[in-house]
Amino acid sequence: MVWIVAAAVLVVALIGVALAVRERRSSDLERQHGAALERSAEELRGRIQSLDEERRAMETVLSSMEEGVVLFGADGGVLLANTAASRHLGSRPSSLTALLPLALERAVRTAAEERATVAVEVETGAPSRWLRASAIPVGGSVLLVLRDVTQPKRVEAVRRDFIANASHELKTPAASIQAAAETIRTAISEDPEVVARFAEQLEREATRLSRIVSDLLDLSRLESGSDLDELVALDRLLREELERFEEVAADAQVTLSVRTEVTPPVRGSARDLSLLVHNLVDNAIRYTKPGGRVGVAVFAEDGEVLLKVEDTGTGIPSRDLSRIFERFYRVDRARSRETGGTGLGLSIVKHIAENHGGTVEVHSELGRGTTFLVRLPAGAAG
Repeated sequence: MVWIVAAAVLVVALIGVALAVRERRSSDLERQHGAALERSAEELRGRIQSLDEERRAMETVLSSMEEGVVLFGADGGVLLANTAASRHLGSRPSSLTALLPLALERAVRTAAEERATVAVEVETGAPSRWLRASAIPVGGSVLLVLRDVTQPKRVEAVRRDFIANASHELKTPAASIQAAAETIRTAISEDPEVVARFAEQLEREATRLSRIVSDLLDLSRLESGSDLDELVALDRLLREELERFEEVAADAQVTLSVRTEVTPPVRGSARDLSLLVHNLVDNAIRYTKPGGRVGVAVFAEDGEVLLKVEDTGTGIPSRDLSRIFERFYRVDRARSRETGGTGLGLSIVKHIAENHGGTVEVHSELGRGTTFLVRLPAGAAG
């Protein structure tokens, strides 16, 4: 009987040991599984964080791009579009079928069908802008890249117009000089009396040609900026410049008056500011009839030095006011050529004012005269 009890106790003990071992093994497995799960979760969090950082970096890059980028899926849906694309297109396209202008939609469809890059230029919006677009196949999608080329096109148009206008302006006096020279050569033996008259014409046209070339050189130099390394007393510069116009105004029977105040200096180029004053005063005298008046004043106001040139001349029609600072633009071409104008003076004035950090305004009434007002920062670099 005793051995039966002992055996039972032993069995119970063995069962207890087995259960203890099993519990220990189960706990170890749970800890191992828990640690593995924790490592997997940590790796997953790291990957999610990395993907999130990459997404934010991509969004930052795309939003800072000047080029517009739109990614279209195989079904025509918009997978991605940056801020520049919305700006260039006027709004974010909801799908390929909503993409305007239609030339852009056609380019995307052609790129998808032919699996080749398609380039196109389109005009869009109001005011009108030009976009240069490239549709690029990417897997089953198409990436549309948009670049605003409005400014380069405008610059190119201005350059073409400038070359055409300059060629025309130079051709006219050159042709007159050639004709006068040929006439003088023939008349010097056959009709000596006309030689003096054609010699005057020759001199007048040569002077005009020289003025055009000089103004073109000044304009070319000013487009690169002005040297702002001097402190210029505009009141003193104005008095000195107007002394040169006293005889010109008297010959034109125009009363020239000046009012100056002691003003703070302007940081800039004395040479260019003298040219600004010269062109404004010269222009005012040219377009003022005998008996008229030209008044010039310089004064300080609100931290600025102001130059005012006003005349009682022919005035400028309102339709021309927005264009008078364009190169070679003339309100009255016949009178401008008659008085020796080159059509570049006001363009030079605007360049000089802007190079010095200032502005130039014009107020005019047809038949009542014109006032130009130049504002320059006192003692400050432009």
